[in-house]
Amino acid sequence: MHRRRADAVRLWRTPWSRFGLGLLVLAWILVPQVVTDDFWLTVLNYAGISAIAALGLNLLTGYTGQISLGHAFFLGIGAYAAAEVTRSSDLPILLWLPLATLLAGLVGAAIGPFALRLRGHYLVIVTLGLVFIGEHLFRNLKDVTGGNSGTSVAATPSVGSLDFADLDLLGQAYSRQQGWFWLIWALVALTALLAKNIVRTRPGRAIQAIRDRDLAAEVVGIEVGRHKIWVFAISSAFAGAAGALYGSYQEFVSPDEWTLFLSIQYIAIIIVGGIGTIFGTILGALFIGALPSIIEEYSHSIPGVQTGPGDDGFISVFALNQAIFGVLIVAFLLLEPRGLAAIWLRIKTYFRTWPFRY
Repeated sequence: MHRRRADAVRLWRTPWSRFGLGLLVLAWILVPQVVTDDFWLTVLNYAGISAIAALGLNLLTGYTGQISLGHAFFLGIGAYAAAEVTRSSDLPILLWLPLATLLAGLVGAAIGPFALRLRGHYLVIVTLGLVFIGEHLFRNLKDVTGGNSGTSVAATPSVGSLDFADLDLLGQAYSRQQGWFWLIWALVALTALLAKNIVRTRPGRAIQAIRDRDLAAEVVGIEVGRHKIWVFAISSAFAGAAGALYGSYQEFVSPDEWTLFLSIQYIAIIIVGGIGTIFGTILGALFIGALPSIIEEYSHSIPGVQTGPGDDGFISVFALNQAIFGVLIVAFLLLEPRGLAAIWLRIKTYFRTWPFRY
């Protein structure tokens, strides 16, 4: 009985799941060496950063049932925290990344008791207000954020003598995009593993009970308010970590980046990928996170898209991205509410049950 219970909670229970894990590790090692075009590595790097923040939002929305439009606010906090703590000292990533993550988590924990007293549409409106409050703060706290002009971020992705922005291993030099790919996607794996283990614990099962029926959860002894607050704090911390990585990767951030559109983009990621799934969130980040860069790169080949101020066309690249996100959200909610994760599970079930399928 004890062995069966232990087997049931293992993450990789079958040989096929362990084989799949091996393939993912192999892909992590080989992709930067096979994909030589910096554009595609940049797309994958941005998608990885988006996956980290989206995993936090999915914990809050997908597993706890609390809809938030304030995710961009916490990304901005993480980015500016990384910029501030490395402004006068060359801290390694093992210090500036946890500090930015902790600060965003503490801000989330402070806001949580006020925001999470509400639910449904009221909670959406309150978290929407966070975006506009954040935009005001980011534009006016000029000593920290640089105001409208933005600020440089000197946070380097270095661990001791190992600098992922200028990686040199065993006499082999790698480009900046290659080094960042290995760093970002290693952090995606760690974040996904942490999120997966959170939802498998007793508190994780409690937040899923709150999502399904919060009144019933409270009746059976679950402290609904406390659980909502700690999930909000963890979600904010994940966003802060992603914001810090984003700032370090770009080496510059400005208030124009932490907008409502960014929050909607993360909502699109978890809906398209699969609400309440970990691997679905990563699939959604790869799909949605890569889309703006790909559209911008190939916008000159899309009829009717303005690629410059004087160009002919009826829609800009930014407006096209907004329209595509809106269409994808509506389409997946109507046609496949469980997202890409459900499509993948159906494909896997199809082959697993072959030839006994009907």
